[in-house]
Amino acid sequence: MAKAKKLPSGSWRVQVYSHTENGKRIYESFTADEKKEAEYLAAEFARNKQRRSKPADWTVGEAIDKYIASIDGIRSPTTMQGYKAIRKNNLQEFMNVKLKDVTQEKLQEHINQESKKISPRTKKKLSPKTISNIHGLISAALTMYHPSLNIKTSLPAKQKKLIELPTAEEMIDIIIGTNIELPCLLAMWMSYSMSEIRGIKTSAISKDGMISIKEVIVDVNGKAISKNETKAYNRTRKSRLHRYLFDLIKKQESYIAYQNTGIDDYLIKMSRQQIYDRFILLQEKARINPTISFHKLRHLNASVMLMLGVPDKYAMERGGWATDYTMKNVYQHTFSKERQAVDNKIDNYFNEIMQRKMQHE
Repeated sequence: MAKAKKLPSGSWRVQVYSHTENGKRIYESFTADEKKEAEYLAAEFARNKQRRSKPADWTVGEAIDKYIASIDGIRSPTTMQGYKAIRKNNLQEFMNVKLKDVTQEKLQEHINQESKKISPRTKKKLSPKTISNIHGLISAALTMYHPSLNIKTSLPAKQKKLIELPTAEEMIDIIIGTNIELPCLLAMWMSYSMSEIRGIKTSAISKDGMISIKEVIVDVNGKAISKNETKAYNRTRKSRLHRYLFDLIKKQESYIAYQNTGIDDYLIKMSRQQIYDRFILLQEKARINPTISFHKLRHLNASVMLMLGVPDKYAMERGGWATDYTMKNVYQHTFSKERQAVDNKIDNYFNEIMQRKMQHE
């Protein structure tokens, strides 16, 4: 154990090796009025340092912290923000459990408890998707630092939601001529997400009306962050603009400035919140009930492609989906009027049979 040395001030100090940084040994310094106290503080630090070097002695929370640190720069800023939020807000009792004490039964018990909790924001139980995200982070950390644990957790079943979408015509009626017409049409017509729309630069639009999606802007902790890459490989894409959309773009101040000066800038200058709030307000004024989120415009695009019978391959390419599972199970919905038409068609079919039967009786 390191010995304390008396300083000119009369205090006692002990220096303990902490770690090496850029080839330089870094020491922690512990100072106290009494020699034994300084040596005790140093010894306690050394013991904790040794404990922290053994994953089995880490808590679940410490393992998650190390896992998050290990993927920093690999995952997107929004993903990292979500992981840190889970670390801070969810399964707090489980976070204090030592890795060596974690069992599948204990993990299942805490997941069950979390599934019953009420969200302070929504006043409802956490959704199956949220629970799946929480478990995904924990299982990733456990797999890395407690590989002997065989994780087979049962999670809440996904709930199918029957999403009611307004028609494209209804949406166009309320956005046409407004200051958010362009971002809304880029979402509904071109299947671009909010982050993709905000990330479009004037240089991404060619003179022959082609547009490239290769950059996004996301909000992390309330701050807009630009990324020179899209969320996934298939989301980087190039598409043809319809003349109506191209004409709208040509009227944007940023596009006009680019043509005149060559200074590249973002096409849409509004923040995510500004676009979203104005979109909701327009729906409320038009008495759209229920209102839909801005992202649902992308769902509307996928549903229009389904209605028009666009082959999956081209629909996936246009929307930037890597597989048809997400497109079909998350984004494509049938419209209420179409459902009614289908119901009427089936009702008429069976009604005609019943009428014929009754006539022969």
